[in-house]
Amino acid sequence: MSEISSVLKESRLFKPSTDFAKRAHFHNPSAYKKLRAQAEKRPDKFWADQAKHLYWQKPFKKALEWKFPFAKWFIGGKINAAENCLDVHLGSERQNKAAIIWEGEPGDARTLTYLQLSLEVNKLANGLKSLGVKKGDVVGVYMGMIPEAVISMLACARIGATHNVVFGGFSGEALRDRLNNSKAKVLLTQDGAFRRGSASALKGNVHSILDQIPTLEKAVVLKRTNQDTPMKDGRDIWWSDLVGKQSDSCKAEALDSEHPLFILYTSGSTGKPKGILHTTGGYLTQVKYTTHYTFDLRDEDIYFCTADIGWVTGHSYVTYGPLMNGATVFMYEGAPNYPGPDRFWSLIAKHKISIFYTAPTAIRAFMRSGDDLPRKHDLTSLRLLGSVGEPINPEAWMWYHDVIGGKHCPIVDTWWQTETGAIMVTPMPGVVPTKPGTATLPIPGILADVVDRNGKSCKANEGGLLVVKHPWPAMLRTVFGDKERYTKTYWADFKKNKFYFSGDGARKDKDGYIWIMGRVDDVVNVSGHRLGTAEVESAIVSNHKVAEAAVVARPDELKGSALVAFVTLKAGAKAGNPDLDALKTELKNWVAKEIGPIAKPDDIRFADALPKTRSGKIMRRLLREMVTTGKTSGDTSTLEDFSVLEKLRQDEE
Repeated sequence: MSEISSVLKESRLFKPSTDFAKRAHFHNPSAYKKLRAQAEKRPDKFWADQAKHLYWQKPFKKALEWKFPFAKWFIGGKINAAENCLDVHLGSERQNKAAIIWEGEPGDARTLTYLQLSLEVNKLANGLKSLGVKKGDVVGVYMGMIPEAVISMLACARIGATHNVVFGGFSGEALRDRLNNSKAKVLLTQDGAFRRGSASALKGNVHSILDQIPTLEKAVVLKRTNQDTPMKDGRDIWWSDLVGKQSDSCKAEALDSEHPLFILYTSGSTGKPKGILHTTGGYLTQVKYTTHYTFDLRDEDIYFCTADIGWVTGHSYVTYGPLMNGATVFMYEGAPNYPGPDRFWSLIAKHKISIFYTAPTAIRAFMRSGDDLPRKHDLTSLRLLGSVGEPINPEAWMWYHDVIGGKHCPIVDTWWQTETGAIMVTPMPGVVPTKPGTATLPIPGILADVVDRNGKSCKANEGGLLVVKHPWPAMLRTVFGDKERYTKTYWADFKKNKFYFSGDGARKDKDGYIWIMGRVDDVVNVSGHRLGTAEVESAIVSNHKVAEAAVVARPDELKGSALVAFVTLKAGAKAGNPDLDALKTELKNWVAKEIGPIAKPDDIRFADALPKTRSGKIMRRLLREMVTTGKTSGDTSTLEDFSVLEKLRQDEE
C-alpha cells in the first residue's frame, strides 16, 4: 500500500479535430470544464438530473441514501429496464429502425427492428412466466453472441427476474458453480455455437452437470447449429416450443429502483468467483449517460462493441446502454480471426460501422498481423474508436489511431470495472485532448482520485492508488450472498475515508489525467522502488518487434524482486529464426533506454501466446506463480486456452 514509482514517459497530445468537435454532443471545452466542476460539487444533483432522462413508472423522491458501504439510488422510484430499452422507442420513427444487425460466423445474417425486438422479448417474457418464473427469481443465461442472448436479458428484466449471464465458453463446472451460488430457477441456452469454423456444443457440454443444480427447474434450449443435443424429459424444453405459443404482449413490471437487475461473476485470485450484484435505476442512469456522451452517439451510427454478452461490457455497452439510446447495435457471433485475421475489418467495411469499441489485447493481436490486412478494407465509415478492458499501451494506441482510424478518429480509452457497472474515466470526444495510454479524466459526477495509503491526494506524477471518493449510480451494491466479502474487498483499505478502492495503481499528470499503472497485485518492489508492471510492459511493446508483453516478479535476495518478461513477437520478427539471445539483450537495453535501468528485466522469455481470460486480459497471476513456484493454483475457470499454460510450463521445465 505504499507509493508507487512512475517511470513511463509519454508527451504526445491529440486535440479534437475542428470537424469532429463542431458536431459533438460536448463541443465547448470551457462549458464542459464548468459542468465537471458543478457535478463534482453536487454529484447527487447531477445524477438526479440525468436520471430524469429515463422513463419512470413512478418518479423517485430522493437521489442517494448512503450508509457506508451500502448505497441506494433514486429512492422510491419505479422503473423497468426493458421498457427503457424498447417501449420508449415504439410509436416513434425509431420503431422501424434496426435495433440489432447480426452476422453469424458462417455469414448468415438477421436484422431486428425495435418493434420486432420488442415482440420477441415479450414472447419470451411470457414463456418464462409460464414456467413459473416470478419477480425476484434468478434466470441463468448460457449463450453465444446471438440476438436471443439480448432477448433473454431483456425478457428477464421485463418481468423482474434477475439474470445471471455466464460466458458461453465456460466449462460445465463453472456454470454449475455460478448457477448454484445464485440459486437459478431456469437456464436459457442453445444447442451449440459457431466458433472458428466448427459448431461447438453448449447444451451437450453441460447436460449432465445440470443435475447438480438443485434449484434448477427448467432448461430452455434454442436451436442454432441443429446438432444432436441431449434433452432430459420434464426439465428440458425447446425454445421454439416454449415461445411459439406465447402472446407478443407483456406488461413491463414496475420495479423498485434498487431491484436486482443482474448478477455477474468475476474470477477471484483464489477461491470461488465473486457474484457482483447490480440494481436497476442507478445502473441504467449511468449506462445511458455514458453511452450517449462517451461515444458521441447519433441516430445514424452503426455501433459495434466486440465484447461478449457474458462480460459486463456486453451488458452495459452491447445491450442496455445502446438500446436505451435508440442505437443500431451490430453483433457478431464468431472469432475475430476466422476465416482470417481481418474478419473485423471486413465486417466494418461491409456494414459501414461508424463506432468500434474493442479491447487492447485484440488491438495488439491485430498489430501482430501487420498493417496490410486492415488496409485491404475500406474503413472510412469509422468516425470514433474505443478501448476497454485494461490499460492500452501507447504504441498500440498509436497503431489503432493511425492504421484503423486513419488518423482522424478520436479514441475514447475507457477505465471502468465489472464492479463500477459503467464507464468512470474517459475523454469526452470533442472537448478533451487525448494522450496515448491514458483514459484522461473522470466523467462528470465521478469523484475519482489517486491517493497515498493514508487517503491523501498524490502530487502530479506521483504513483498511488486509484479510488472513488463518493458513491456513483452504477456501482455494485454487494457481492451476492456475501456482504462481508464486499466490505473487505472494496472498502476496508480506506474505511476511515469511506473511499472505494479499485485495486489499481495509478498516477495523475499535471493536467489531471489518470494513468493506470496496473493492478496493485502486479506492483513489484525492485531495489526499493515500487514499479507498476503495466509501464514496463508498455516500454517493451514500444519496440517494433514486439506484439505483446506481460511482466511479473520473482523473489530476489539482492533486489527484493527480479522482473521476468514474457514476450510474443510480431510475425515479421519471428521469421528467419532470429537470434533470441541477441534479441533478449536488445529488449533489456531498450527498456533501460526508454524508462531507466531500474526497470530493466532480469529475464525475458519468448512465448507463442500468453495465458488470457476469455475477455482478453492477461492472467499475470498465473505467470507470477509459475516463475515463483513452478506451479499454478487458484481459480482458472476464466482461462481461455489451457494449452497456452501447458506450453509455458513445458518451456519452464
